[in-house]
Amino acid sequence: MKVVVVGGGIAGLSAAHRLTESGHPGLEVTLLERSDRFGGTIRTVERDGCLVELGPDSFLTSKPWLSDLAGRLGVADRIIPTARTHRRSHVVHRGKLHPLPDGFLMMAPTRLWPMVGTSLFSWKGKARCALDLILPKGSATGDESLGAFVRRRFGGEVLERVVQPLIGGIYAGDPDTLSLKATIPRFFEMEQHHRSVIKAMVAQRRAAAKQQRGASAGSTAAKHRGQASAGSGGPAGSGGPAGSGGPTGSGARYGELASFDRGMETIVQALLRQLPSDAMHTQAEVTRLSREGSGWNLTCGDGRHFHVDGVILAVPSRHAAELLHGTDSGLFEELAAIPHASSAVMNLAYRRSDVPHPLDCFGFVVPAVEDREIIACTFSSVKFPNRAPEGLVLLRVFLGGMLQQELLRSDDEVLLRIVRGELRDLMGIENEPLHTELARYPDAMPQYLVGHGRRVERIESLLGRHPGLALAGNAYGGVGLPDCVRSGVQAAERVLGGADAAQLTEPAS
Repeated sequence: MKVVVVGGGIAGLSAAHRLTESGHPGLEVTLLERSDRFGGTIRTVERDGCLVELGPDSFLTSKPWLSDLAGRLGVADRIIPTARTHRRSHVVHRGKLHPLPDGFLMMAPTRLWPMVGTSLFSWKGKARCALDLILPKGSATGDESLGAFVRRRFGGEVLERVVQPLIGGIYAGDPDTLSLKATIPRFFEMEQHHRSVIKAMVAQRRAAAKQQRGASAGSTAAKHRGQASAGSGGPAGSGGPAGSGGPTGSGARYGELASFDRGMETIVQALLRQLPSDAMHTQAEVTRLSREGSGWNLTCGDGRHFHVDGVILAVPSRHAAELLHGTDSGLFEELAAIPHASSAVMNLAYRRSDVPHPLDCFGFVVPAVEDREIIACTFSSVKFPNRAPEGLVLLRVFLGGMLQQELLRSDDEVLLRIVRGELRDLMGIENEPLHTELARYPDAMPQYLVGHGRRVERIESLLGRHPGLALAGNAYGGVGLPDCVRSGVQAAERVLGGADAAQLTEPAS
């Protein structure tokens, strides 16, 4: 059996790894990547002692697929949690940085007094948010935009000042067009099961705290029982992010975020070490795909041809659509209809003495109503250890997204001036950075619009016409790195004929 994986990002690499580790007799796997490197948007570089992430800088451990893969590849011991201190986010409000109220998670407060005391919301906005406690639950059928859901349950202030910028940082999208069920289905489920989202989140927080107290008590007892053998197991927490605790602070679920000690490209290099080098090809763009009998023909731009039994398209959905245009017009239309947003990431290194801000958080997000030209900033050297040498600060600034697409037409020098101006206004940084790194990602973030779940179901149904064909990537069942790993594994199992392998997605958290 011969299989070609098209696309060498994390989804394609995961698919190729799953195929090779399957032990399927006579299986030949080839991976074709059109660029000059593997890893897709994952790229870590070192510059003057700084560990710079040009793409994603972390992943959710609550979605186990990447962590599990790291274990199989032997790099689980290199997973690190976020720093225990300063696990909070700030929000720009009226030109100033304001902390999110402690316990405010994504769209709802879980603690009363921090919400009462915050200056981020008006008293009217706070009262409107509290109505979630008494409002009836919405319909269980159909789909609803994330923005409509938040307005209905918490009001416009929560949407404009918190949810929109947080969602913009995750999906680079507009909450008024994004599907609630396809992006954050757990909030829909909270409403359906508890009626009030706040009540559901408070109950979950208390349950997590109780579980953590029990785990701490058990750990203390075990420590006393095993004192005689202390020192044999390595440093505390070295087994991975489990010791990072539950979600604490405010904003994102920082207790569930992790990275690798030497950056996210660790997982890419670990995959490449496990895959046969003679089967891995860069600068190999597939320009034509067609069905022939029970197999598939692929042609590359350099003239190479492949006739195979299975194909995994681990490429952006628009590229998959182009390749399938002559094979299935229905698939072409569904895949081509998934819109994408462009974004850019700029890393800047400064002397600590040049940054007046106390750096007492992981960063800040910028609501669209503030009418500024950046959408977020992460304090990388605060969020994870060993990202910058002593005395330096590493910042990551995000630009673009669906609400600022025109901005990305500017050249690099203009973007640098914009970023420096925003950091001067918001953080008081006057001096030039020691060095900068800019990475652009055109049309890289799929937009899960209202009805996205139904679209994925239709794509899945159409795929059923084509045995040996599978799709993988971030356009279907989740945009995070663990979701992409899962999609690659599922695509491999589909091609191998595994049970239930045809699912592009499943309920997310």
